[in-house]
Amino acid sequence: MGLTGELCKIIHATRYESLGADCVARVKQAIQDGIAVALAGCREQPVAIGAEHAKSLGGAPQASVWGWGFKASVVQAANINAMATHVLDFEPMWSPPTHSVSPTVPVAFALAELHAATGEQIITAVAKGLEIQGRMQYAGNQYEPEHLKFHPPGVAGAFGSAIVASELLGLDVNGMRHALGIAASRAGSLLANVGSMTKCSHCGGAAAAGLDAALLAKRGFTANPDVLEAHKGVIATFYPDAFDESRLLGWGKPYRVVDPGLAIKMFPSQYGTHYSITAGLDIHRQAGGAARIRQVRIVSPVMKYIDRPQPATGLDGKFSLQYTAAAAMLDGKVGIDTFTDERRFRPDMADLLAKITLTQDPSIVGDFHHMHVAIEADLADGSRVEAICRGPKGSWGVPLAPSDHRVKLLDCFRRALPADKVDELIGLFERLESLDPGGVAHLVALIASST
Repeated sequence: MGLTGELCKIIHATRYESLGADCVARVKQAIQDGIAVALAGCREQPVAIGAEHAKSLGGAPQASVWGWGFKASVVQAANINAMATHVLDFEPMWSPPTHSVSPTVPVAFALAELHAATGEQIITAVAKGLEIQGRMQYAGNQYEPEHLKFHPPGVAGAFGSAIVASELLGLDVNGMRHALGIAASRAGSLLANVGSMTKCSHCGGAAAAGLDAALLAKRGFTANPDVLEAHKGVIATFYPDAFDESRLLGWGKPYRVVDPGLAIKMFPSQYGTHYSITAGLDIHRQAGGAARIRQVRIVSPVMKYIDRPQPATGLDGKFSLQYTAAAAMLDGKVGIDTFTDERRFRPDMADLLAKITLTQDPSIVGDFHHMHVAIEADLADGSRVEAICRGPKGSWGVPLAPSDHRVKLLDCFRRALPADKVDELIGLFERLESLDPGGVAHLVALIASST
């Protein structure tokens, strides 16, 4: 048995009892954070288009499309709910970079709704789906965003989804190997679409592809059972520069969700911009008002994909060092409403963007663990203020207090649910591992009823 088979044996043998308390706690945090941002994002235009498209296709009403009041097939429900989880770019960030929550959590809840799973089964499946994505990116040494050849969730996410579904569908080792083989032929996503509606569909497509692959495998559909190591397989195609098999087979030693852990996003934008936002907020405090700012200089690593001096839309602004820094300096905060077209084209934003220059310095390391972004602002009185961010709050090594995370959760949940339902939902998430199928069904009903 080769690499794919050995990995599937390890995954299949993993049980809830072997995860450990730290892993369970971090998986629960990832699940709650992911669903919170999904409910906040479920009415965004890309998701609305996707939901109407799914409704027009018809199909068996198997699982809820969150916030839309109808059910679709489990594949379509997972697709749209994964788009909602990612559309705000607000879900947790992983190391090496990928979006592991959106391709997995919606799959787990869609199948849990269809097959009456327990909270413990959901946690176990999501833990496995998160781990394989983290392990694949780690084995491929995919640390620097500028060096990525593809958008990671379009590849690793399809595998994560397939593993979640394989777990909840009860596939054996051989079935799991074929599920991964089928999913592998559906993997891929282009970084050229970052900043467009299509970016969130990378996560939706990964969720749908992996789930559909596992459903086919359960029916006996076959693929190359050694798809990772095969000639022109996954490693050769997506990770040709380097792939450390020992890192992949180091499954759970420790779980990647525990070490290095996930970074909770406190701003709904591409993670590199969190450094410019944090520095920009410091400039806002020092400058005493954006009207006093005459010129701004930003210095960052080479990250061409977030060098967008004049973003075309509010959505495009999520991927602009200049726009996110300007919003922080102008408003003293950056949130979901920062990235509307109305905010993007307000006169004060246009004025400040014209004053910003960006230098991308190749001597600055470009991975999220070691990078920094610096901002200098010249003020009207001739003075200068400076700020530098080496790690935003919630990133690796920069602790996030539970109270700070709760502020984010409440803001997201309250956009979709009345206050009494928010408190009830948070309580259910906190005891997720103890929920029987009836408790899970009640949790899903609350999520589905959001508007």
